[in-house]
Amino acid sequence: MKKVKLAFLGLGTVGCGVMKVLRQNAEMFKRREGLDLDVKWVLVRDKSKPRAVDIDPATLTTDAGTILNDPEIDLVAEFMGGEEPAFTYIRKALMNGKSVVTANKEVIAKHWHTLEQEAVKSGAGLYYEASVAGGIPIIKTIRRSLQANHIQKFMGIINGTTNYILTRMSEDGSDFNTALKEAQRLGYAEPDPTADIEGLDAKFKLSILSTICFRNQVPLEHVFCEGITRVTAEDIAVAQQLGYGIKLLAIGKKHGDRIEARVHPTFIPLSHPLCAVRDSYNAIFIEGDIVGNLMFYGRGAGDFPTASAIVSDIITACQNENGHHRTGMDGAPVIFEKDWISRYYVRMLVSDRPGVLAEIAGLFGKHGVSIESVIQKNRGENASLIFITHEAHEQSLLRALEDMKGCAAVSSIESMIRVER
Repeated sequence: MKKVKLAFLGLGTVGCGVMKVLRQNAEMFKRREGLDLDVKWVLVRDKSKPRAVDIDPATLTTDAGTILNDPEIDLVAEFMGGEEPAFTYIRKALMNGKSVVTANKEVIAKHWHTLEQEAVKSGAGLYYEASVAGGIPIIKTIRRSLQANHIQKFMGIINGTTNYILTRMSEDGSDFNTALKEAQRLGYAEPDPTADIEGLDAKFKLSILSTICFRNQVPLEHVFCEGITRVTAEDIAVAQQLGYGIKLLAIGKKHGDRIEARVHPTFIPLSHPLCAVRDSYNAIFIEGDIVGNLMFYGRGAGDFPTASAIVSDIITACQNENGHHRTGMDGAPVIFEKDWISRYYVRMLVSDRPGVLAEIAGLFGKHGVSIESVIQKNRGENASLIFITHEAHEQSLLRALEDMKGCAAVSSIESMIRVER
């Protein structure tokens, strides 16, 4: 029997979930894995605060140094969230030879290279399965089960809050604000939902997932990010009429030695498996050159789904499996927006008079943007023109739209949403 001394940095919702799992399945871990897992220390801000689990007061400390400098501690599990002081504590633990398990997407996305170097130098392990999709074991699967493949593309729904909001807008006809308030009432969205609805949470996760899939570090500053705040009920209704749904997708693509990484609302065919992912669930769709298409689906957040991934990482670390996999950083450049090639949905209000459609089509054509389909909906003096384009460079489309803003017949450009197959 291998006895392992653990320490927790933080004891919030996820930390309490992990503690419950360790206690609930303690005998199974001893019998099946040969591990006796003992939590020696828990770092908290306030020792007197009520907890969701019973905890021996003697294990609580407000001094991180007690944990980081304790030679008995084999593994540190970080549940603090945010960039600091979590990054400093994780780095110090690795420097002291203690393996670290974390679900902290912000720290991993911003500081992965630094932490990986510290882990390599000290021989400690760095594990972060729960940082991308909660209970979905996507990182281990890519690293251990898909090594035979070149992954050329993946698309993921990796933020449950925005998927819940878009589900309500699609199924109930709710507007954005109504769906957001419902998500907040149910606890899916924070009182300040900015990180979710503006795509920042998904941006952190996409940076990590792209680095793992493509074996090239994709820094945050090279990940394009656009949230769902401008998606309207009308956009969703039109999408459904055209045979699409709208999802906030995290998309990674490999083009030779170049990488494309972007988060934004996306038209996706109703027949695509990702379109069937409802409410707060997550899913990741991967295209491998050998295995073909795969999709992974499950809960992306919550105490027990996240705890499942974290405890799995704890067991992996205790079994001395390498947690700092070198990913062969090749320094591939990231493709910026102007170089993207995509199809596009564009909705605009125009004067309802003869010749306007031809004028707009001419402006698209001037910039090399070909129209796949068009719908016109009359609105009295104005008409709503809805276009789906063929594949075009993003910069070409943006130039065409800029020209249209100066066109007397165009009242407003209401929406531009990218389209994936």
